[in-house]
Amino acid sequence: MKASDARTMTVDQLDDEVLKLKKEQFNLRFQRATGQLENTARVREVRRDIARMLTIAKQKRAGTAPAAKPTATKSERPAVKRTPKPRPPVSNRTKPRLASRAKAKRK
Repeated sequence: MKASDARTMTVDQLDDEVLKLKKEQFNLRFQRATGQLENTARVREVRRDIARMLTIAKQKRAGTAPAAKPTATKSERPAVKRTPKPRPPVSNRTKPRLASRAKAKRK
């Protein structure tokens, strides 16, 4: 679940959602232990969703929660021009030391 969706929920709804996610996490742990879990990425998603819900609930209880913002569409986002990182000159790059090792072995 996205944070913007969670911010529109009340604290009670967030607590219910956390409870639901913890039950799902428990079931996923059992499925992983018995080898029945197919989507292993879901464990990580659930864990992060729980943390997200708890954080937003804590912010709402403290009264410091930011208001839910509508997500900007691609056309509304400012264009970011990315410049490539300059590469160091060839002489400064690390050189393979295979030739020097071969000379050392010959001596």
